[in-house]
Amino acid sequence: MAYKLSAELEGHTSDVRGLASFGSDMLVSVSRDNTGRIWKRTGPHAFSEESVLVGHDKYVSSVVVIPDDAYPQGLIATGSMDTTVCVWDAANPGAPVQRLRGHSGNVCALAVSRDGRTLVSGSWDKTAKVWVNGECVHTLREHEHAVWGVLVLDDGSVVTGSADKLIRIWRDGQLVHTLTGHTDCVRALAATSGGFASASNDGSVREWTVDGLVRELHGHTSLVYAVAAANGVLVSGGEDRSMRVWRDGTLQNTVLVPSMSVWAVAVLSNGDIACGTNDGRIRVFTQDDARVADASTQKQFEEKNAVFALSAKAMGDVSLGNLPGPERLKQRGDCDQVVMIKDGSQVTAHQWNVERNEWIQVGHVVDAAAQTQKQVFDGREYDYVFDVDIQEGAPALKLPYNATENPYSAAQRFLERNELSLEYLDTVADFITKNSDGVQLGAQQPHIDPFTGGSRYVPSQSQAGGSVAADPFTGNRYVPAQTTAAYSPPSEYIINRQGNSSAIVKKLAEFNTELA
Repeated sequence: MAYKLSAELEGHTSDVRGLASFGSDMLVSVSRDNTGRIWKRTGPHAFSEESVLVGHDKYVSSVVVIPDDAYPQGLIATGSMDTTVCVWDAANPGAPVQRLRGHSGNVCALAVSRDGRTLVSGSWDKTAKVWVNGECVHTLREHEHAVWGVLVLDDGSVVTGSADKLIRIWRDGQLVHTLTGHTDCVRALAATSGGFASASNDGSVREWTVDGLVRELHGHTSLVYAVAAANGVLVSGGEDRSMRVWRDGTLQNTVLVPSMSVWAVAVLSNGDIACGTNDGRIRVFTQDDARVADASTQKQFEEKNAVFALSAKAMGDVSLGNLPGPERLKQRGDCDQVVMIKDGSQVTAHQWNVERNEWIQVGHVVDAAAQTQKQVFDGREYDYVFDVDIQEGAPALKLPYNATENPYSAAQRFLERNELSLEYLDTVADFITKNSDGVQLGAQQPHIDPFTGGSRYVPSQSQAGGSVAADPFTGNRYVPAQTTAAYSPPSEYIINRQGNSSAIVKKLAEFNTELA
């Protein structure tokens, strides 16, 4: 049975990077807008924003709900790029009740034991930490790169997944087992009835026991960022704008959303599933007709999907020259099957809707690079492979990018692969945007900067080819055309809660030096 849109939650002004559920009626989301938000169900297909969690001063990357007998609605833990973990009372979240310090990098993963007594955090500082009653009792140090996924098993063992492609199992702070198999970064972990599951940049989801691999699940056509499990269902989300629903190792459903990156997924206790995406929205889907959104909301959702720009690479290894024509749409399909159709110079994607017994358009497929020839990097084709000089006399680093990809995803991969400071994230993403073509079709939403919420710069001309004159670290920066405008100084203080404070202070210091 297909999943249908139940509710669309709007409030965040940037990417939703983490999502957690508590029962059937509460969701908690965290975002690059520096906040967390608590959402409560107000009807069969409606949620409202209950509270905003304001306590971190940088992007909030991870979240988990902690069961606690002393707190009927539970506690909430959030991890941030400010290197701290904040713990909140879900019923009274005006300020954190506790702040855990110890990491030296972004806290990108959180997990809690079933009884709520043990909290585990994973960080870009290559460690995981085990917390009991607010105290760090173990620091797990064997990984060579960022720890993206953490998990606490019922026997108290801790599982960690890392950008070093490894999964490690720990007991009482000691490494007891290392699992191999993924061929790229391990991005997320989730407990299952028989063990646990992992999601990876290699495009696969894998199920494990502590003794080894059980099975591989293939269906995603790009990076897989998130995985969650409950009620016998495994849900994954990734850079192919989809959630995939698995049962007993079989792909049961594919849910497409009009957003490039599905960063986070959750399973509610009533069987509904939810995702957080790079457009700042949370979407809830259901198989229960009683919780399906009204016809107008569903129509708007379908219209957004229909005009969304899809990269051909996000659809898998398909030759655009060998696609069927519109006559293919006269044939029936399988549940949630997606096909590409070529009609003249246009290529569109269509998904089979079993209940309506028809194909529904879910996007325009683009081969979006301005250049006529793809470039290969590390065995994969990309629209652009930029040369980036970070040090005089040193070889240029390669920055691969696909035109319909989230620039921040490409920037983050580049920095992590080359072990560069993530302070450059905004700079690299801005460089990508200015030196590649933006893709926009139909009534699609304007390009939004996922960090500030503002519209990003989309150049009218791009520089194609393998290298460009400017680079994000040492090259020429974009200087807009000079304009003359009237200036009136503000009469009151302006508070910017989303700015990069260190960068602002640095720029003010440079300005003061120039004036001196």
